[in-house]
Amino acid sequence: MVSVLPIRVPGLVTVVLGVALSLLGGSAASGEPGDPLPVGVWPLRPTPEVVADFDPPADPYGPGHRGVDLAGSVGQPVRSALPGRVLYAGPLAGRGVVVVGHGPTRTTYEPVAAQVGVGDAVAAGDRLGSLQLPRSHCFPRACLHWGWIEGETYLDPLLLVGGGPVRLLPLWSHSPAVTPARPTAVGWAAGPGGEAIDPGP
Repeated sequence: MVSVLPIRVPGLVTVVLGVALSLLGGSAASGEPGDPLPVGVWPLRPTPEVVADFDPPADPYGPGHRGVDLAGSVGQPVRSALPGRVLYAGPLAGRGVVVVGHGPTRTTYEPVAAQVGVGDAVAAGDRLGSLQLPRSHCFPRACLHWGWIEGETYLDPLLLVGGGPVRLLPLWSHSPAVTPARPTAVGWAAGPGGEAIDPGP
């Protein structure tokens, strides 16, 4: 199961993007807990360098990174990560954006010069357009900002390609509390009350 946070980005770009995406019919997922994640493909080939990871904020209005940035080159083909239907293709807040719907989720790609139109069906790996430089998150380098959204909640798109963060629980979260012994001399340790304990042979 994917852990997600509702996310908003301050500023005019976010307001415009949020309104546009809500008009595109995003809806909450209807999947059951434990449903397998969809298997997607990288939107750039060959497998690109991830130059900025998904970094959800601590609260809905806090700073963070609501997608991942993938290193690329100007004019490089940008491909759909999953099969779906194009919901938006064109300029948005000064940059080219393509949004592809996949049932309860949608993926976003920017900055992209679109070569698809609204309503086009695409397969995983189909070309959506070409990577642009203007408004790149990595300027003066070109990079693709790739997002994955469920309703109004941003997800880590690297999960679609077998990536994303691995979250391990601390060892002590499932073990009884133990006070570690402190060495006081060779072969001796101090117990919880400070008394000397002989660990034996």
